[in-house]
Amino acid sequence: MRRGRPGALPRGTAERTLTSVRAGDDAGLPDDERTERNGTAPAAPEGARREASRLWHITLSVSGAEAPLKEVRRSLEQLAHDHPFLLTSRYANDHAEIRYWEEARDLHDAAAVALRLWGEHRSTAKLPPWEIVGLEVIDRETYHQRIAEGYGPPPASPVGVHPY
Repeated sequence: MRRGRPGALPRGTAERTLTSVRAGDDAGLPDDERTERNGTAPAAPEGARREASRLWHITLSVSGAEAPLKEVRRSLEQLAHDHPFLLTSRYANDHAEIRYWEEARDLHDAAAVALRLWGEHRSTAKLPPWEIVGLEVIDRETYHQRIAEGYGPPPASPVGVHPY
């Protein structure tokens, strides 16, 4: 097994690159040091395959009946508070666009989480009863390639909630 960074495979190889994602105070320690420190063995047995987590850039578009701008702004600010990974939101009285990074195993998982975001936070953030009308999910490498080449999603305005 080879370990490396997530993303495209190196040219000329058919081997899949796997990445371990760790969290916590001992994240940077080798497995044997974590074992000594915690008194437990690493979670995955030797030779077991771990699925690599990747970052996905999400753009979620919603729209519906007009709502007062102050209420739309307040609800999007609450959504940003409830879901701290939101980068930026743009809004008008009948539509909004939300951009953020999601960590997921693959595109399907990232899209599923994104499609649930609006509905799951509708009551707690008092979001307008709008429907999702657009979803873009791209991997980190594609996002940065688009930005470098000058096309793709326009660079996000400063982090936060902003009118169109």
